[in-house]
Amino acid sequence: MKFETVTIKDIARALGLSTSTVSRALRGSYEISPETKKLVLEYAEKINYRPNPIALSLKERKSRSIGVVVSEIANTFFSQAINGIESIAYNRGYHVIISQSHESYEREKVTIQHLASRSVDGLLVSLSNETIDLSHLKQLHDKGLPMVFFDRITDEINTHKVTANNVKGAFDATQHLINKGFTRIAHITNSPNLSITKERLQGYQEALKKNNLPFDEKLVHYTLHGGMIYEEIQDEIQKMFTARQKPDAILTASDRITTSCLTALKAAGKKIPDDISVIGFTNTNIAELFNPPLSAVRQPAFDMGQAATELLISIIESKRPVTEFETRILDTELFTRESSEHFPPTT
Repeated sequence: MKFETVTIKDIARALGLSTSTVSRALRGSYEISPETKKLVLEYAEKINYRPNPIALSLKERKSRSIGVVVSEIANTFFSQAINGIESIAYNRGYHVIISQSHESYEREKVTIQHLASRSVDGLLVSLSNETIDLSHLKQLHDKGLPMVFFDRITDEINTHKVTANNVKGAFDATQHLINKGFTRIAHITNSPNLSITKERLQGYQEALKKNNLPFDEKLVHYTLHGGMIYEEIQDEIQKMFTARQKPDAILTASDRITTSCLTALKAAGKKIPDDISVIGFTNTNIAELFNPPLSAVRQPAFDMGQAATELLISIIESKRPVTEFETRILDTELFTRESSEHFPPTT
């Protein structure tokens, strides 16, 4: 059976009124008597009438919807950011349409084109690992579609951006490992083109330099799919432990990479922290329940989602073209637990 929505015509027919009278009554027009308004509103409530959002969007030239593009909803960081996005959007009368790129440039491109064709009022975008060419976004931005980047941002498009203090987060994590006595710290990270990759690598390098430790490029392992393909992490772990000089600790750069790395280490028979210590960027709420409890750099994902949404809506609702933009950088938190303890090898 086909679902049929109730229309203004249905209300008018049932009450013996004109469609224009019903429409004005529903809008609370002063031209309609209180008695008629009461009659229409009570009947509309009785039959669960809701305005047609498509008709309203055509009339107002706004869809009251925001498109959100992330790599993966199952990623703890992004699920928390989406909660922040929805908390602001809902209170401001906007619907949120969420799409996943699964770290694919092609999928990101198709998804964004689809959202634009559905006339979303704006976009919140966190770029995929594969994205280097931004022409699909530049074209829409040049046509006036409001957009804000969060977490994985770009300098190629002049708009608002929201990100975490990735440099300091990685610096603090690396410094913690150095303070524990580690000197050969591996870094497993995302695709080299991402902003978060560059920033976290910078923080890692700054901590090494401050402590007069050499930077060894062989200790940096890039993953083109951000840990979504487990075998990719497994291969990097195997390379580490078959190298002539093995690392004594690992800094992982994202939720998915961190969890995949822990799984790969266990599969390789490596005990944490006896064989190698680990600290990672992750927003999981159960890091302290891991065995051993996981040291982590936590990003303010919920706050980032809220801030990005507020900035996007400010563009959407501005009565004048917005020409001045800001980049908000929110602080990370470092939680140290047993996974990053130092156990000197027995002799």
